[in-house]
Amino acid sequence: MNGKLIGGGIVVIALVFGAVVYYSQEYGYYDQVAPGSEAAKISLAELDGTTLDPLDARGFEGIDADSSPLRYRACFNTDLSIATATETYEVYDKAAPLIGPNWFDCYDAKTIGADLEAGRAVAFLSQHNIRPGVDRVVALYPDGRAFVWHQLNDEAEK
Repeated sequence: MNGKLIGGGIVVIALVFGAVVYYSQEYGYYDQVAPGSEAAKISLAELDGTTLDPLDARGFEGIDADSSPLRYRACFNTDLSIATATETYEVYDKAAPLIGPNWFDCYDAKTIGADLEAGRAVAFLSQHNIRPGVDRVVALYPDGRAFVWHQLNDEAEK
């Protein structure tokens, strides 16, 4: 009888611990980014690499966390065409959207990544080293949708 009680206690503790870890990773660290806040201001790096142009971001939805610079995700709409963007701004060849939490519905990293590979979207550098070793990347679609994330760059400590 004691073995069953101890085994059951271990299982209950493991389930509670698993639930706490899941909640903290999926919900606990994230905060909504308020439209109009500094974190909601999106820019693109011009071809010269030094000039950042602000981008008109309508319908901005974003999340971020203090626990990691890689947790930033955002979605918005813009009037900037891909043709104009490719002539003016730096294309980001190594774009790899990072998976966001399931509840952040507007952002789907797998779809964005597949669209970038298929040429249905184009990624641009928003800001190099927004934090040391981390770039902000913007993916633009022909219909005006845009998605933003942070990813490690070549200068990140491996």
